[in-house]
Amino acid sequence: MNAIKLKMEGNWDLLKGKLKEKYGELTDDELTKVDGKADQLMGLLEKKLGKSKEAVSRELQDLLN
Repeated sequence: MNAIKLKMEGNWDLLKGKLKEKYGELTDDELTKVDGKADQLMGLLEKKLGKSKEAVSRELQDLLN
């Protein structure tokens, strides 16, 4: 999770675009509320996608690489 936090800090706008592209069910409002906070993003994705924390973490790592 710490690696995700560090990468998100400088790449939020890029990541936000990738998230919207990959997960069309995410709304602009939800992503605006998250505002680059890794913990909130993880919780949002777990809830919206119905995936485990580990699965969401792997997917975020893939998007950030």
